Amino acid sequence: MANFSWRKAALVAAVVPMMALSACSSTGGKPAETGGGAGGGQAASTDRIKVALITHAAAGDTFWDIVRKGAEEASAKDNVELLYTSDPEAGRQSQLVQQAIDQKVDGIAVTLATPDALKDVLKKASDAGIPVVSLNAGEGVSAQLGAFTHFGSNEKLAGEAVGTRLASEGYKHPVCVIQQQGHVGLEARCAGVKAKVPGTEILYVDGKDMTAVQSTATAKLQASKDADVIIGLGAPITLTLLKSVTDAGSASKVASFDLNADLAQKIVDGNVLFTVDQQPWLQGYMSVDALWQNKRGGFKLGGGQSVLTGPSLVDKSNAADVLKFAQQGIR
Repeated sequence: MANFSWRKAALVAAVVPMMALSACSSTGGKPAETGGGAGGGQAASTDRIKVALITHAAAGDTFWDIVRKGAEEASAKDNVELLYTSDPEAGRQSQLVQQAIDQKVDGIAVTLATPDALKDVLKKASDAGIPVVSLNAGEGVSAQLGAFTHFGSNEKLAGEAVGTRLASEGYKHPVCVIQQQGHVGLEARCAGVKAKVPGTEILYVDGKDMTAVQSTATAKLQASKDADVIIGLGAPITLTLLKSVTDAGSASKVASFDLNADLAQKIVDGNVLFTVDQQPWLQGYMSVDALWQNKRGGFKLGGGQSVLTGPSLVDKSNAADVLKFAQQGIR
């Protein structure tokens, strides 16, 4: 895969508190349930432990299925009982963290899309001696909230990379579509784009209602004749924006963040310019594995810094190679 030479810059950026994502993606995943793990092979011989993975996912986004798949594979390898729950509403996500504390889990992996709503309950986890890692969202505040490491992309850097790419190709008036207002990572992505392309406009939509996403984006494109590219911040959003471009009769191109098999195919077919992948399977896998390693030997990955899983550019030059992994549900 082609990668930007951002690693050095990203490691420096990780030292400075900043807005971070989710990336991701603000919606998605299967309905909350307890999962036991997946994959074959011999499980670790260490005592079985219980790990809670708590995300801000809502129904409908395949991004979270990929995160969960990575977590389940690590759980199977590490002899971990995985308790997966999710809720997009910050207060209810906080309640799920409290539930995990009450269950006396051996570790908590949590997304921090709305960190202020989780800081009090995460302090309770720390006070109870439960190790915490964060993933996907909240890189800039992860350590402050008690996590010993964070697995995810540097979202401001990812946004700047998109802006740099668009500027180099002559785009001047992007529309960056945020599907959850106030989500720190999504806001950081669009801020990064705007930092490199000042003509960028922000469009807020309700990511839980794809019909509304389509109609809102269509209206925006009809009203903004100078919009030359529209950017989705998650694969399902981007696939919906393709319909909006058609509905509006717009000449706008489409770019994206995040990935699934359908989006990879659209890039192969030339319908989407590119996407920036944060490799969510790794986020789920490494979060569980890091908590097992912490229990196993007191190990703490990252040396107090974030462990970056992105950004990684997927465009027509490498999308066909990525597609085969996306079809397996791990990209």
